[in-house]
Amino acid sequence: MSVIDELLQNNERYAREFDKGDLPAPPSRRVAIVACMDARLDIHRILGLEEGEAHVIRNAGGVITEDAIRSLLISQRMLGTEEVMLIHHTGCGMTSFRDDEARAEIERETGIRPPFVLEAFGDPEDDVRQSIRRLQASPFIPRKDAIRGFVYEVETGRLREVS
Repeated sequence: MSVIDELLQNNERYAREFDKGDLPAPPSRRVAIVACMDARLDIHRILGLEEGEAHVIRNAGGVITEDAIRSLLISQRMLGTEEVMLIHHTGCGMTSFRDDEARAEIERETGIRPPFVLEAFGDPEDDVRQSIRRLQASPFIPRKDAIRGFVYEVETGRLREVS
């Protein structure tokens, strides 16, 4: 059995007990979280969130890209979120390579250079600061007074605020 087939079986069990169909689309806590896609980060458990309480936007590194800004624009302007929480983490794979070298290697292997940047970074705290600056500079993000960034320590389970 494939992993996807196992996950579908898990969904069948979940659906049998499902009782949250009446949750509204806007998140009740009015917060959007941008986090790394790393499988070690269970955002709902880390923050004690329940279904329907927050928007969770994930990508490699948790970086603020055009697509993250697109999602945050919709989250704030159409669905009423007011706070933004950024979560990077220790031991992130995005610190293990450099964009130019990786893109050149991909081009050698495929014959096509990726048209997008990979957004690798050397230090998660520095990239949290960069991500905050990108949000502050974006004309598309209307609520900028409650943007905060953190580094999750995979070794301890704690969040450390980045100043």
